[in-house]
Amino acid sequence: MDYSKLVAITGFPGLFELVGKKGDGILVKHLEDNSVKFISSRSKTFTQLEGIEIFTIRENVMLAEVFLVMKANEEPLPSEKDTVALKNYFTKVYPDLDFDRVYTSDMKKMVRWFAVIKQQNIEITLPQKKTEEEESLDEPAK
Repeated sequence: MDYSKLVAITGFPGLFELVGKKGDGILVKHLEDNSVKFISSRSKTFTQLEGIEIFTIRENVMLAEVFLVMKANEEPLPSEKDTVALKNYFTKVYPDLDFDRVYTSDMKKMVRWFAVIKQQNIEITLPQKKTEEEESLDEPAK
């Protein structure tokens, strides 16, 4: 499975794999129970994980960068229910997080999503940056 196909959906717990797109929504497969659902873009918001940025005390970083640091770290994942343990974990693992703008709920999601990604053996990849040539192709012709 490809990291670039992972999607989070408002109102639904867990992570999903993007299976297909339709004009008014997407088809997704839940990573934990393998159920396939159609999600209407009219009623739900979906976000690809590779597009999520995390606030740090410097420049924002991609969520994949945080996941890669979590993967390389030997620190065990904390319980999502223990807010003190969550903050202590990220203070050790990724001390550059901006804890004023990264809320406990965000840290819970990162731990939960990382656990699912690890369980599913999904390779975490950083999004490819577009070259100047690709960016110029995306611009509308004048």
